[in-house]
Amino acid sequence: MICPLCSGSATANELDEAGWQEQDVIARIAHAHPGWRTEDGACPACVQQALLEILLEKGGPALRDSVQRVWPIDPAGVYGALPTPLRMRADPRFTGRGVTLAMIDSAFYPHPDLVSPRNRIRAWVNVCTGEEVDAPTQWPGSGHPAPEQWHGLMTTAVAAGNGHLSHGLYRGIASDSELVLIQVRDRDGRISNGSIQRAICWIQRNALRLGIRVVNLSVAGDAGMSGLIDDAIRDLVNDGVTVVAAAGNDGVRRLVSPAASPDSITVGGVDDHNVFDADEAEVWHSNYDGVLRKPELTAPSLWVAAPLLPGTRESAEALELFQRRKHGDPVAEEELRRRRLVRPEYQLAEGTSFAAPIVSSVVCAMLEANPTLTPQRIRALLEHASTPVEGAARERQGAGILDAGHAVALAESNANPGFVFRGEPRTVQVAGSWNNWAFPGLEATEVRTGFFVAPLPPSLRPGVYAYKFLLDGSKWKLDPRNPDLVHDGFGGHNNILRFAE
Repeated sequence: MICPLCSGSATANELDEAGWQEQDVIARIAHAHPGWRTEDGACPACVQQALLEILLEKGGPALRDSVQRVWPIDPAGVYGALPTPLRMRADPRFTGRGVTLAMIDSAFYPHPDLVSPRNRIRAWVNVCTGEEVDAPTQWPGSGHPAPEQWHGLMTTAVAAGNGHLSHGLYRGIASDSELVLIQVRDRDGRISNGSIQRAICWIQRNALRLGIRVVNLSVAGDAGMSGLIDDAIRDLVNDGVTVVAAAGNDGVRRLVSPAASPDSITVGGVDDHNVFDADEAEVWHSNYDGVLRKPELTAPSLWVAAPLLPGTRESAEALELFQRRKHGDPVAEEELRRRRLVRPEYQLAEGTSFAAPIVSSVVCAMLEANPTLTPQRIRALLEHASTPVEGAARERQGAGILDAGHAVALAESNANPGFVFRGEPRTVQVAGSWNNWAFPGLEATEVRTGFFVAPLPPSLRPGVYAYKFLLDGSKWKLDPRNPDLVHDGFGGHNNILRFAE
C-alpha cells in the first residue's frame, strides 16, 4: 500500500497510525494535505513529522502530551522505540542541509539510508592504507558485509541516516547532511592513536575542499592519553571544525583520547527509559573525569534505533523472525525482544558510541540554522540547551541531557539577535518586565513569510527579565522555543530572558 501523504510504501497497519492520533495531530495533517481524511491513513514517519511541527508551534509541553497519549510505547516492546527526532524534540525544519559531517570509525557500509534516493557520501578514506574514493557508492571491501562494518554503519546512520528502509521513521536528525567516512581500523584489526591522528590531520587538509564542519569520533585509541591527538583536534577546532567524541561505556573515572581532548565536545550517556519525559531520565554508566570536567553533556545511549548490516546472517534471521511473528509464533516474539529488533531492518543500539552521533547530528542542524557559529559558541549553546538529570553528580553528566530543539533555537537566535516568532499572525509585539510591561512593546518585523524578529530592548542592562508575545494586539503567547518559564502571578507563565553583555 502507499501512504497518501508521502507516497512511500506502507502496510495497512502502519497507515492506521493516523487513526488513533489526537485531534491537533489530525488537524495538522489535514491542513498540510487538503482533501485528506483520517480514514485515508498516514504512515508513522508522516505522523512523526506532524508531531514535530506541533513542537515547533506550541512548544515542548504540548508535544510531550501528544506523544505520551498517542504513541503506543511499551518500553520492552518490539515496536516500542521512539524515533530519535521525537526523543530529542528536534526542529523538523533543520536536517543538516548544506553541512558536511565526517565520521571516524572502524569501517563503513553503503547502506540505503545513506545512498538512497541520493548518495550523500562525498568521500570514503582508509587512512591506514591511503585509499581514497570520492562520491562512492562502493569502495574496497564494501561489497562484502563484514562484522567490522557494523559499528561505523550504525553510528553514521544514527547521526545522518534518512530512514530509507523505514520510510523515514528511523532517521537521524541530520538526515540531509553530506558525509565523509574515514576508516581507521588497521590491518590487524586495531584502532590506534596513530590512525586516529592521521584521520584528524586528513580532515584538516581536506575540510575546506569538502566543506567539513563537524567530526564525530565514536572510537578510542590506545590506553592512556595522546598529546598528538589532542594537538590535532585543537588545530582542527581552531580552523572552525566542531569535534564530538564518545565518553566510553565502562562507567569509570577515566577518559582516553579523543574523549579526553580539551577541545573535543565529550558526550556521555543517559537512559531515558524510552519514554517522552525528561524526568524519567537516569545517567548511564559512561566514563567521566571530574578534573577534566568531562563529559560536557549527555544524550541517549539506549533505545537508539539503527540499521542492521544487510547481507549478514543476523539480517536474514531478523527477516525470518518478523515473518514468523506475523503468523503468531510466540517463540519468535520473545526472540525479537531478546535481540532488540524493532523492524526487520533495524535494531536497538547501546552505548555512548551512539550518544555522540546524536549530538553531532544536532550540531549539523545548528549549523544549518546559523552557519556563522564557531566551535566554541556551539559548545556553549549545547551546554545551555541541556538540562541536568536530577540526583546525578555533575561530573558524570556535565550540563545534563541535550534538548535538540532548544539547541537549534539558540543557534537560530544567534543568527537573529532578539526575539523570534514563527506563525501566521498579522502583527507580533513583545512585552516584558524591562519597562514594566509598558505598551506597545517591541514591534516585530516579518523578515520572511511567517518569521518575525523583534530587536532586544535598547540599552538593556544585564539581568533577568520576563516577557511574552502579543499576537494581533489581543492574544498572549508564550515563546514555544524557550523552556525557561516563571509564574506570571495570574495562574499562567511568562518566559525568562537572561541577558548578559
